[in-house]
Amino acid sequence: MLEKIEKFQILLLALVLGICGIIATVIFTNTMSKDVITVTGSYSQTVTSDKGTYDFDVIARDKSRAAAYATLKKQKPIIIKYLKSQGFKDNQIEEKYVNGYNLYKTNYNGNSTEEIIGFNANQKYTVKSDDVEKIKKLSTEINTLTEQGIEISGYEPSYFYSKLSDLKIEMLEKASKDAKQRAKAMLKATHNRVGKIQSLQMGVFQITPEDSNDVSDMGISDSSSIKKKVTSVANVTFRIK
Repeated sequence: MLEKIEKFQILLLALVLGICGIIATVIFTNTMSKDVITVTGSYSQTVTSDKGTYDFDVIARDKSRAAAYATLKKQKPIIIKYLKSQGFKDNQIEEKYVNGYNLYKTNYNGNSTEEIIGFNANQKYTVKSDDVEKIKKLSTEINTLTEQGIEISGYEPSYFYSKLSDLKIEMLEKASKDAKQRAKAMLKATHNRVGKIQSLQMGVFQITPEDSNDVSDMGISDSSSIKKKVTSVANVTFRIK
């Protein structure tokens, strides 16, 4: 009788252990299915700007507003002729607003008085082209107009890459692949594998000069350089299997 009870206890214990094992396996499996790893991937590519813009002001000073504006009007054909000689067409040249301000006499301390002694007028021009080298050349040579008595105040040229929107999609895919490779390397030591993507978040793009390593939480959008480095970032969460 005692032997039968002992066998029953052993069978009961085995059954309990078996059930516990099944429960533990289920719990372990469920825990692993919920485990994830979040990795940041990146990808950089150099592009060449395919559009350029250059702004400059033409300045005229005279004793009166009318005289200053008349000088700007007189200089306009000379400026347009010069721009066309540099290879720019009418539809690439934009004449913008004309504005100005009074010039006041200063006293012996260098402070302005209320006596008007002249007027300063200026007109802005914008030149655009798909030939960025032509824009660059113009920005460095525009001051040759001073030889003809025209005062020029130029700005830094701006350069842009028009296919950036399409490039961003391609680069996000490559940044995601980089994230997956990083996740694989991180999980290698744990003998786990990278599963499906649970979530994907695109980080800000950094568009910088080619040799720059600058980054910003808000992103950078450089317009000063012809050659640009575009860097995409992807924050990817993978399931672990």
